[in-house]
Amino acid sequence: MEVLLDLVILFGLAIVTVVFFRWFSFPSVIGFLVTGILAGPSALGLIRDTHQVEQLAEVGVILLLFTIGIEFSLKELARIKQLVIWGGGLQVGFTILAVTGIAVIFRMPVREAIFAGFLVALSSTAILLKLFVDAGEMDTPHGKTILGILIFQDLCIVPLMLLTPALAGSGSGMTGILVVCAKAATVVVAAHFGARFLVPWVLRKVVTTRSRDLFILTIIFIGFGTAWLTSLAGLSLALGAFIAGLAISESEYSQQALGDIMPFREAFMSLFFISVGMLLDPEILIRQLPIVLGLVVLIMLVKALFAGGAVLALGLPLRVAVMSGLALAQIGEFSFLLAQAGVKHGILSGTTYQLFLAASVATMALTPLCLKISVPVADRLDKIIPHRWSRGRGKMAGSERPLSLSDHVIIVGFGINGRNLSRVLQHMKVRHAVIDTNPFTVSSERRKGTKIVFGDATRPEVLEHTRVEQARILVIAISDAAASRRVASLARLLNPAIHIIVRTRYLAEMEPLYKLGANEVIPEEFETAVEILTRVLRRFMIPHDEIEKHVAEMRKDSYEMFRSLSRRHSHAVGIAGFLSGAEITTFRLKPGSKLAGTSLRDGVLRTQSGASILMVKRGEEIVPNPDPVWHFQEGDIVLLLGTPEQLVAAAKLF
Repeated sequence: MEVLLDLVILFGLAIVTVVFFRWFSFPSVIGFLVTGILAGPSALGLIRDTHQVEQLAEVGVILLLFTIGIEFSLKELARIKQLVIWGGGLQVGFTILAVTGIAVIFRMPVREAIFAGFLVALSSTAILLKLFVDAGEMDTPHGKTILGILIFQDLCIVPLMLLTPALAGSGSGMTGILVVCAKAATVVVAAHFGARFLVPWVLRKVVTTRSRDLFILTIIFIGFGTAWLTSLAGLSLALGAFIAGLAISESEYSQQALGDIMPFREAFMSLFFISVGMLLDPEILIRQLPIVLGLVVLIMLVKALFAGGAVLALGLPLRVAVMSGLALAQIGEFSFLLAQAGVKHGILSGTTYQLFLAASVATMALTPLCLKISVPVADRLDKIIPHRWSRGRGKMAGSERPLSLSDHVIIVGFGINGRNLSRVLQHMKVRHAVIDTNPFTVSSERRKGTKIVFGDATRPEVLEHTRVEQARILVIAISDAAASRRVASLARLLNPAIHIIVRTRYLAEMEPLYKLGANEVIPEEFETAVEILTRVLRRFMIPHDEIEKHVAEMRKDSYEMFRSLSRRHSHAVGIAGFLSGAEITTFRLKPGSKLAGTSLRDGVLRTQSGASILMVKRGEEIVPNPDPVWHFQEGDIVLLLGTPEQLVAAAKLF
């Protein structure tokens, strides 16, 4: 009953504080931290025994890493392995060295200085992943870079925990470290084979029972069971949960598992942030305020500098490095586990521990602000610093000649959308070039013969390298909304005649993109709704032509609204900008078509569909506005103008 009362108090207080901070546009994380500070034994004293709350909060961290593992995949992890190994290794190594050196200068004992480096090197996986997932920025270049570094940091908690007793002059030395490393390797191998064979088999058997309760219990068992096994091997619970999530991500039931676990994750994650706030003694914060402020500034500067430096060392552009450095500038939740181990082994004193907690909570609270200012700071530095220094590694970016292309397509971003588009264009033998900010992707794709350029497309030099002034179409297929706006604006400036197509997540992002020069904006939010409608109707055996009719009506209503946005701006004054409710589409005349052998004078197309012919392409010959005596032949490609309903009717004739 005592635990239940504590939960009622904490959740009730959290509702009030979170609502209050949301009024001032602060993220929920700040409200949860303040809830913990107020409810903790050092402030209002509403919660006296924090141990049970901390245990529940640890469940939140486990669930967070578990769901992140489900959303991720082993294939994607293999794709960013360079970011994990090299990016994370450089960031952790240089941060430890820098903090150790600074601490020694301030006359801290060497072992405490090294341990301080351990504490500062780790960033908050829980806070960053939550903020990035909520903002939909996990697929951005800086999002993937940060994820790679965070994964390495979480892996580092194992050796750092093992080295802590050694710093204190106790422990089992190198033998113990080797034993735990062997256990860790065994766990990783077991997880790999479990992901391929065991987990899919278990889930298939559970699904055949058609019991949702059993399915949820199985998912929780796999997640918590793997976390428990990894803890027996000397690894962290959170790392085990991440491995379990990766195993489930390879299953066809991963999305159902994610949907079932998500409510549990959100509830327990709020307890984690509350428990962090309860660790802090406000009296120490007030009494030692100058020292705490100094520590906060020093920690964030060092972390931002060396995290950004690690990203630059990988060859990524300055913009990605600055945004990644500012995002990683806080202390992580696993540092609290290390700090408690340091107190246990006598490395940290009680006062030092409280100062560390105060500074850590402050850096966590400042994380949303750091993310907010990262874009303008990165843009500002990008303009000041010469391009040859900010574009990234010269080997990837630099010295090769501009591409010899014209009347081509430029694809910005080589994620799922960009990769699929490039594959189809290559198959159709349409000339195109790709721009991407991942040097490892660029290197591997160049070996395959892809015309790909390394660089940040928000820089004019990079776009000019792909001959943007001679391109026909620019497709912006990245997840970074701010970068998409900059690329659209810059491309419109460099080539006023180029046709710009932008992929974006939400309808709310369309208006700014149209204002900045986009001709077409494809919102995933709307296209997902269309796809859902189509699949639902198929399951009810609705005929294909009926489905197309409903989809056409849906598109007509929604895209008419979208066109009204584009018609307000000067770049959309082409024919499509003036024809309200009309669309322009191409059709190929297939064998057995009703139109084959007929002439325009016969009027079959016009009378049975209402659509009008603008152009016909036969082989290499292009005939605009063909004469009435023109006869259709199989293989003709016809450009039609009409309403969505007319084009649906015309499709049947082809």
